[in-house]
Amino acid sequence: MAWLSPLGSFGEILRFIILILEVVLVFNLMIVVHEWGHFLAARWRGLKVEKFYIWFGKPLWKKTINGVEYGLGSIPAGGFVALPQMAPMGGLEGEVSQEALPPITPLDKAIVAFAGPLFSFMLACLFAVAVWVVGKPESESHTTSIVGYVAKDSPAQKAGILSGDKVLRVDGQPVKRFEGLVDSVRWGVVASEGDTISFEVERPGQGVLEFNVDPKAWPKDDKKKEEPVSWWRSIFKRPELRSVGLEGQMTPMVGGVAKNSPADEAGIKANDLVLRADGKAMRSMGDLGDYIKATPGKTIVLDIEREGKVIQIPVLPRIPDKNNLKEVTEDHQEYPMVGIAWDVEGKRTPSVITPWEQISDAVRHMGNLVSKLVSPKSDLSPAHMSGPVGVGRLYYKLFQHPDGWRLVLWFSVVFNINLAILNMMPFPVLDGGHITMAAAEAIRRKPPQGRILEYVQTACALMLFGFIIFVTLKDTGDFFGGGAKEGKALKIEWLSKEQRAAAGA
Repeated sequence: MAWLSPLGSFGEILRFIILILEVVLVFNLMIVVHEWGHFLAARWRGLKVEKFYIWFGKPLWKKTINGVEYGLGSIPAGGFVALPQMAPMGGLEGEVSQEALPPITPLDKAIVAFAGPLFSFMLACLFAVAVWVVGKPESESHTTSIVGYVAKDSPAQKAGILSGDKVLRVDGQPVKRFEGLVDSVRWGVVASEGDTISFEVERPGQGVLEFNVDPKAWPKDDKKKEEPVSWWRSIFKRPELRSVGLEGQMTPMVGGVAKNSPADEAGIKANDLVLRADGKAMRSMGDLGDYIKATPGKTIVLDIEREGKVIQIPVLPRIPDKNNLKEVTEDHQEYPMVGIAWDVEGKRTPSVITPWEQISDAVRHMGNLVSKLVSPKSDLSPAHMSGPVGVGRLYYKLFQHPDGWRLVLWFSVVFNINLAILNMMPFPVLDGGHITMAAAEAIRRKPPQGRILEYVQTACALMLFGFIIFVTLKDTGDFFGGGAKEGKALKIEWLSKEQRAAAGA
């Protein structure tokens, strides 16, 4: 949306509105396709369809067409097709008619219930084919398992893992990449359950080595222990996931350059790849900062890749002219900088991923996630899951990316697979619950009592809404999570050569 930049503040507002509309459009597409599956199956099997709603709650819009009331609810959390011959839910879908309707077979109920997840799965397959055709942009850390950065005093550093090590296995499971849904170092660490995490790495010149990393071996922050999190903040705060202080290899890519900074004066530009500093290979965004701190007051020669060509640019780091580094840094010290803001995603290149690989990875990830959520030894919990707000926020961030539409296509594969699998779980209200009750009815040769069933379904639906509210609070907390030490943001200002000369005079 570069065409909006010349419009200034109005362009930014318009850009925000367009992004929100894109997110809403994608969300509605997912819901409509899922509910359309129920609708078409109900028509095919001859069921009466009373309502077809996107979202729940008091209708913002409704219209009756050919005996079916179509509407848009006020609570953006799903949708429904009102089918009184199935298990009725008048408490949530609104009052249904008291018209006597012929009973339907358990097979009809199972087919209609299964059609929703089936259509979600079919939509995922359609998106997967699209991703296969256009490619999925992937950064280095999604294509390699080589360690790019080891945090100082981290569990990984204490165990002896070094930058440049290639991770082969985590807790005995083979890994192919550092980041990703499955077969990744990140997921292996997050999903680990033991007191230590086993790493098998290949180190150049030394062969295969094994390390046992204690994920709790981080330096203790006595100040945090003295300041417990208030009950109010705990509502929005997610529990911390396991980490050991490792980052995947990723050639640092310049996202932006501060005006009048050493990088700006040296001629460094956005999208430049920083390959080396004084001949030392840069494997992560943190490497240049560490090298600058280790060689203060020295002009550094950077090997820069720009538009396919490698050039050398000397740059002299210096302490920012105006800053609050002493207030926000842990060691309360000022340190030289060059004024580069890194692109956290790095360089992305389109990868060809077959539809089968996309679908199978999404299914495996969902299976792994569910197994960890129910495992008493896992640190993963429902508090780490996201609802409509979290998923919408992710879609919003993806749309902002230059290759956002490709990433949106890929994530839509994952999202629809998750939607299909979750709906197939044998929980009342969900499609899997309807199928389970249909199977029980076929075995008992007797349908469950309508009013009692409605009470049970309404109670379960309220539980589901309660869970959605719970994860939405966590999603909301993500908007305000993180931040600088003690809530203070880093503020830096660079003066031009003329201003510095005038100040020195």
